Formats: sequence, C-alpha cells, structure tokens
Amino acid sequence: EVQLVESGGGLVQAGGSLRLSCAASGFTFDDYAIGWFRQAPGKEREGVSCISSSDGSTYYADSVKGRFTISSDNAKNTVYLQMNSLKPEDTAVYYCAAEGLIATITTHCHYGMDYWGKGTLVTVSS
Repeated sequence: EVQLVESGGGLVQAGGSLRLSCAASGFTFDDYAIGWFRQAPGKEREGVSCISSSDGSTYYADSVKGRFTISSDNAKNTVYLQMNSLKPEDTAVYYCAAEGLIATITTHCHYGMDYWGKGTLVTVSS
C-alpha cells in the first residue's frame, strides 16, 4: 500500500522559512514523479514543485521560483521542500503526491498524481 506522510508545516512569519518532508512507503522511488501541491481556502489546487526520482529533473511554479527548493533522498524514500522568503500568499495546505513516471515532470505537476498524502498546513503571517 502506497503511503505518503507529510510533516514540517506550521506557523511562520513572512520572510521566514520552513522545510516540509514527505516520507513515502509502499513503493520504491525508482521512476516516480513526486511533488508538492497546495490548496488555499477558496482556491484551486496548485502544483508547487515536483521532482523526478529517475533523473532529478524538477518543476517549479512561477510563484515559488527562487524561493522554494525541492530535493529527494532516494535512500530514505523522502522528498523535501525547502521554503524560504515565505509570503502570506503561500498559506495553504500542502500535499505530497506521487505516481509512476509516464510524462515530463512538468506534466505530472500540472495534472496531479495518483497517490496523495493527507496534507500539512502552512500558515504565513504578515
């Protein structure tokens, strides 16, 4: 059974940093797209950043480029999202997601994935 467990969310002031972790089990990281999506109240879900466990290629939404960094530790089956220079508009529930690689990482990040975690709340105060 595939499981994705997020951690690291919380309350932070604008300009601060948080690091989210996604621990995966039930599958090996080979040839998977893994990423972070977020959904703020009243807004559509957005693909924030995704990474290919195969070649390390990444995707970032324009709204987070230069501030967020995605990385993966394949030995630990864990993906991280380092979030710096946080803004109030980054406030959302952040979800980890994964699926087998069948397209470009950009495509995976735009259309969502098969497996989802329960989410972790990130709140950025102004």
